[in-house]
Amino acid sequence: MKLTRKMVLSRAKASELHSVRKLNCWGSRLTDISICREMPRLEVITLSVNSVSSLEPVSWCRQLSELYLRGNCIPSLAELRHLQGLPHLRVLWLAENPCCGPDPHRYRMTVLRNLPRLQRLDNQAVTEEELSRALLEGEEVMAPSREGTGNGQTELSYTLSTMSATAETHGDPLSYSEEEASSNVQGQLGLKPPARDRAPSFSQREAVSGRKNRSNVLAAILLLLQDLDAEGLEAVHQAVLGQLQALHRRDVQEDMD
Repeated sequence: MKLTRKMVLSRAKASELHSVRKLNCWGSRLTDISICREMPRLEVITLSVNSVSSLEPVSWCRQLSELYLRGNCIPSLAELRHLQGLPHLRVLWLAENPCCGPDPHRYRMTVLRNLPRLQRLDNQAVTEEELSRALLEGEEVMAPSREGTGNGQTELSYTLSTMSATAETHGDPLSYSEEEASSNVQGQLGLKPPARDRAPSFSQREAVSGRKNRSNVLAAILLLLQDLDAEGLEAVHQAVLGQLQALHRRDVQEDMD
């Protein structure tokens, strides 16, 4: 069933789609929520107990802060890429979806790695310790640019090919995402396994990676940064800060040991 303009206005008690801020569609047998693209001011939406399989329409709701999706048909955690561009998202309920898989820990770490701004996940508060662990134990999802949200896979493939042509590295720990994501993009649209053997400190990474390879990777990153807007750059900034803090804590712990 498709979520229609009439249903939205009736449930939200609104006269225009662009003015809707809260919407409750719990248990409405929905499969198509494409109309969400027309609700840029939406802040809270309840879609629990439906049959939604794609989160792409939600990526247009830039003011969204709470998203309830329990008991739907989200097939893969790769769908998280559509939520990475939502700067205000703080509450997500994604339990009881196929994407959660058989390993609750892996699922939670992957969600938090890709959505580090979350304060609550599946009705459970997110802790600083979890966010630090998620950087190491979670899997990473590639995010398409805003221009690619209608398709997803096309933009993702373009991003990966650009990095590949620019970096051209082999076995460099700093560029692990390029080769691993390229091998998985066909199956899971960008879901990458974590680099479990990644060097534990920045100094060790420098020792492993050659100066030329590192320069190529940095050039690729800088090239991609040019396409980001202010909110995208802020998201990168926060992710970098989190990574540096995690590395610093690990270095301090190693010194204490």
